[in-house]
Amino acid sequence: MFEATMVGMITTPAPSPTAALPRKKLPIGIQTFARIREDGCYYVDKTSHILRLIDEGTHYFLSRPRRFGKSLLIDTIAELFEGNAALFTGLHAEQHWDWSQRCAVVRISFTDGVLHSRAALDSRILVLLQENYARLGLALPESKDITELFGLLLRQLHARTGQRVVVLVDEYDKPILDNITEPDVARQMRDGLRNLYSVIKGQDAHVRFAMLTGVSKFSKVSLFSGLNNLKDITIDERYSALCGYTDADVDTVFAPELAGLDRAEIRRWYNGYNWGGTSVYNPFDVLLLLDKRQFRPYWFETGTPTFLLDILHQRQTFTPSLEQRLSDLDLLSSFDVDHIETDALLFQTGYLTLLSQEEMLPGQWFYTLGFPNLEVRTSLNKALLPGLGVAASQALQQSAQLITLLRHNDFAGLHALFNAFFASIPNDWYRNNPIAHYEGYWASVFYSHFAALGLDIRLEDVTNKGRIDMTVLFNGQVYLFEFKVVDLVPEGHALAQILQRGYADKYRSRGEPIHLIGVEFSQQTRSVVGFEVGWPAV
Repeated sequence: MFEATMVGMITTPAPSPTAALPRKKLPIGIQTFARIREDGCYYVDKTSHILRLIDEGTHYFLSRPRRFGKSLLIDTIAELFEGNAALFTGLHAEQHWDWSQRCAVVRISFTDGVLHSRAALDSRILVLLQENYARLGLALPESKDITELFGLLLRQLHARTGQRVVVLVDEYDKPILDNITEPDVARQMRDGLRNLYSVIKGQDAHVRFAMLTGVSKFSKVSLFSGLNNLKDITIDERYSALCGYTDADVDTVFAPELAGLDRAEIRRWYNGYNWGGTSVYNPFDVLLLLDKRQFRPYWFETGTPTFLLDILHQRQTFTPSLEQRLSDLDLLSSFDVDHIETDALLFQTGYLTLLSQEEMLPGQWFYTLGFPNLEVRTSLNKALLPGLGVAASQALQQSAQLITLLRHNDFAGLHALFNAFFASIPNDWYRNNPIAHYEGYWASVFYSHFAALGLDIRLEDVTNKGRIDMTVLFNGQVYLFEFKVVDLVPEGHALAQILQRGYADKYRSRGEPIHLIGVEFSQQTRSVVGFEVGWPAV
C-alpha cells in the first residue's frame, strides 16, 4: 500500500540554488529529445526507467493525461534504439546501453490535426506508413491496404537489418477522443485504429519492442482485439514517475530557477499526480511557473474538454464527492465509446489521481481517488459552477465577497451571500435542469464556491463522534459547517448536531477561534432558510 503526498501539508523550505550550476533554457513546448539536448535545455533524465522497460518486457501500453511528456518519452526511446549516442552524453543510458546495435524504428503519431471520418483516418494512416517507408529507405508498394502495408514494412525492415523492429505509437487514441461526443464517428475511428494495431500482434515475430501511449485506456477487447500481449503500466509503482517531474527532479535539475519562489507553494499548486508510486508534477506547469514566476493554473488553462463537464452535470455528480472517491481497477479501466465510467474519465484525464491503494483481499485492490493538487481542485470547481447555474461573472464577484466576509467574520454578510448564491440562478435554469431537484445540488453549489478559492477544506471530516460536513481552515480560524435540506422553515437541526456531537473538540488543540455554522436549504423556496452561528463551550 502507498500513501501519496498530501498536497499543501509540506513545509520543507526551498533548497538554496547552487551557484556552480549554470542556468539553461526551459524546454517549453519542446517534445523533441534531440532539440532539448542540442539546444542546451534542462532535461530530467528518464533513461533509467526506459532501460528497465526494455529489459523487463517487449510490448507496453501507457496512459497519461495531456501535456505530461508522453511525446518526449516516445521520441527519447526512438533515439535510443536508433543509436544516437551523442544525445545521451551524461545520462544514465550513456554507460548502460549497447550502442553497437541499432534497430529500425517505425513511428506513428496522431498528435497533429483533427480527423472527423473513417476515410480521413485511413488516409492519414496511409500517409504515416508512406512516411515510414521513405524515412527508412524502402520502396513504397502500390498497395493501399493498411494492414498489408504495415505488415510488409515490419517484415522488410527485419529482413534488411537482421534486427527485429521497434514500433512506437504516440496519442494512439486521439482520433477517437476528438469525436467522443459523436458516438457513431467515434466507433468508426475505433474500428479503423483496431485494423492498424492488430498488425502489431500479427507480426509479433518481427517486433522487438512496441509502445503505445495516449490519454485514455480503451478496452483491449474493443480497440486492441488480438493484441493481448500489451503490458499495461499505467498503474505501476515502478513506472509512476516515467512521465512528469518528481520532487527530487525539481530540487536538483531546476535548482538554478527556484530562487524567489516558495517551494511549499510549488508543491501545493502542482505536485500530487500519482499512479501507484512516486508523486509527480505536470512538466508543463513547472516550466511555465519557472518562466513566468507566477502561480497560475497553466495546465488547466490549456483546455478542459467540455464533454467532461457535460457528463459530470448529466450524471448529477455530487461535486464534494470529487474530494475522495473509492474505485477499483475495473472501474478505472471502463472506458469505451459506448460506456465511460465517471471515475475512469476523471482519472484518465488527470482531474483525479490515486491518493492511496490497498489490497483488501488477495487480488482485490481498492483505490482512493481525489484531486492531485490546488490547481486542479480550484480550477475544476470554478469550471463546474456554470453547470450548477452560476454564471462565471457572478461566481467571480461572489468569490471576492466570500474571502472578504470570512476575513472579517461577518456572519450576517455570509448569510446574505449564501442566499445570493442561489438567488442569482435564473428561474428557467431551475426548471430546465434536473440536477436542481436532488439534495446534493445545494451542497454542491456551496462547496464549489469555497473550493474554487483554494481554501483549506476538509469534507466529511471524521471525528470520534461522527463526520463534519465541511471544515474550512482560513486566516487562523476554524469554521465547521453542517448542511441540512428542509421543506420550508428552518428546523435548527444543523447547528444542534455540531454542538451535540462535540465536533469542535477535534480542533481545540489548534488554539484558534472555532465557529460553528448550521446551514439549512429549502428546495421549495430555493434559498437558505436557516443560518445559525454558534461557538463551542469553553
